[in-house]
Amino acid sequence: MAAPHSVDPAQLVTELASASVSSDVLAEMITSLANAMMSAQADQACGAGYGERSRERTNQRNGYRAREWDTRAGTVELAVPKLRQGTYFPDWLLTHRRRAEQALVTVVATAYLLGVSTRRVEKLAEQLGVKSLSRSQVSEMAGHLDTQVTAFRSRPLDAGPYTFVWVDALTVKVREDGRVVNVHALLATGVNADGHREILGLDVASAEDGAGWLAFLRGLVARGLSGVQLVISDAHPGLVSAIGSALPGAGWQRCRTHYLRNLLSRVPKSAQPHVATQVRTIFDQADADAVRAQYDRVVEALALKYPDAAAHLDDARDELLAFTGYPREIWRQIWSNNPQERLNKEIRRRTDVVGIFPGRDAVIRLVGAVLAEQSDEWTEGRRYMSLDILAKSRIRIVTVESNTAGAEPGVTAEPLTA
Repeated sequence: MAAPHSVDPAQLVTELASASVSSDVLAEMITSLANAMMSAQADQACGAGYGERSRERTNQRNGYRAREWDTRAGTVELAVPKLRQGTYFPDWLLTHRRRAEQALVTVVATAYLLGVSTRRVEKLAEQLGVKSLSRSQVSEMAGHLDTQVTAFRSRPLDAGPYTFVWVDALTVKVREDGRVVNVHALLATGVNADGHREILGLDVASAEDGAGWLAFLRGLVARGLSGVQLVISDAHPGLVSAIGSALPGAGWQRCRTHYLRNLLSRVPKSAQPHVATQVRTIFDQADADAVRAQYDRVVEALALKYPDAAAHLDDARDELLAFTGYPREIWRQIWSNNPQERLNKEIRRRTDVVGIFPGRDAVIRLVGAVLAEQSDEWTEGRRYMSLDILAKSRIRIVTVESNTAGAEPGVTAEPLTA
């Protein structure tokens, strides 16, 4: 998509005068002016004009991305400039998370229609200005948003291989059959072949068990999920067996943060700070051999006073140290579910406002809209992992006792696939 880099009044008048009778002259004028203003602002961010050679230049253009803008003259398509380093977004013109905020409005309105609103939701609705929405208006808004969320959730996962995948579940309250029940929103994110993070899937399950996880992961595979080397998550019930069934060949990294909480429950409260410090030293080592050696020392030290905790830590060795099989540069990104937790906080910020959802479709509508907006930001942002690190992560290291003719011992570039 091309956009003007400056406004020439004479040229603009000529273009509008030559516009066809059926075209909306006002919409074309708005589009031209908005694109030119964004282009000028992008030039300021780059430190030089478009195509200009200058020593003051600090950045470069990298094409455009299309973004719809709702105006009184109708919906127009703008060309938002992209930069090679960092991101540019015209906050003075467009609003972030438009779909997510629209979802919040429809959830509140749906709660009114179903008669399950509370004082808290009423107060929220007044703040949002949702006072006189008709059934037809709510139905139209929800239908438009549901179409977008459905397309996002069912899109092909064709940007693989997805070397690393993070999965997690959030508990949400939903009103069903006249009572309030807990349902689980299953989420998955991954790193695609281009090094960007990507939202892979969302589903709502009645129980967080093996059957729910298996169906969720198989749905991702059916949409194209492939090349998974490592899945990072908490120890959700049935998840490990589901990974083995749906993603054969993929390993499992247990989140070190969640595990530490479980381990500390096995020692007296007064000893928890000291034990936590000891366990953290395992992950502060410079290489994989040092990590394993420190793991042994920590287990031996705990066994003197807290044999139950030491046995628990020793049993979790393989699932906690899966990250050591990958480059040291990305250990912090793959040894815990912290990247997923930051996404969960953004979701919780929206779902906590609603409290009790009127139905599962409302959960998918709101959470799906938040995830779609987050995916857009990740796509437009910088890479989460570099391409060379991803290439190294896909090299399988094996130990061989006898070298076959013409083969290099110990290393094969054959990638593990799921």
